[in-house]
Amino acid sequence: MIIRDVGYYWLVFLAFILGRYFLVAGGAFWLFCSKSKLPFLTQTISQSRQWRLIRQDIALSVLSAFLFALLAALIMSAYNAGGTRLYSSIGEYGWGYLGFSFCAILLLQDTYFYFTHRLLHHPRFFKSIHQGHHRSRVPTPWTSFAFELSEALIHGIFFVGLVWLMPLHFVTLIAVFTTMTLWAIATHLGFELVPPNGPLPWLQQGLIGPIHHGIHHRQHQVHFGLYFTFWDRVFGTTDPAYLEKYAVKKGQ
Repeated sequence: MIIRDVGYYWLVFLAFILGRYFLVAGGAFWLFCSKSKLPFLTQTISQSRQWRLIRQDIALSVLSAFLFALLAALIMSAYNAGGTRLYSSIGEYGWGYLGFSFCAILLLQDTYFYFTHRLLHHPRFFKSIHQGHHRSRVPTPWTSFAFELSEALIHGIFFVGLVWLMPLHFVTLIAVFTTMTLWAIATHLGFELVPPNGPLPWLQQGLIGPIHHGIHHRQHQVHFGLYFTFWDRVFGTTDPAYLEKYAVKKGQ
């Protein structure tokens, strides 16, 4: 019975994850990164090499989707068996906790990502686990979920542990996964959607954007965060040139 449930959920989640990836990443690439709109994609490398890298990114993303779908299937099967802290009634913890848990997950995930990501750049682990994601020095939306299986497991296991430790509503998980997907796509665009001199520069400095993460793809020892620049600033892993470019003058 459990094996049948896992198989069913795995197929459902696999179809959803792949559909989401090709729809959102493909849509973003067509909208923002096609050669006719952004010729800079072929300025540093040849067009044929760029498309070869994109195909490699897609292949890794599809492979990762199989693992992410399996982990999601295991979580749902465990939920049906009463083995997680997932819940479906908002009244059980209230609306306030719904918002709190969403913010808490983003902070926890950002912390987990920073330290595991930084560890993966250690020479002992980089080539075998993380190098696949860095094949594209000029990232595109297709790069957003291009992980080796071992790295996909590291990212996915965070949520497996989370549903056992923290009460979470399904709406919260959906909101987190939506945020994570859109954020990953946006940070791999290679250019800022919001001008650096926008109305809330202090907020832009605290959030990781496409240029911030694009620097990481070219300079592997800086910018390890996922959503926020906090840990990079705490541990001095922010590129000084980035700070100079986006510095907010006092009184501005």
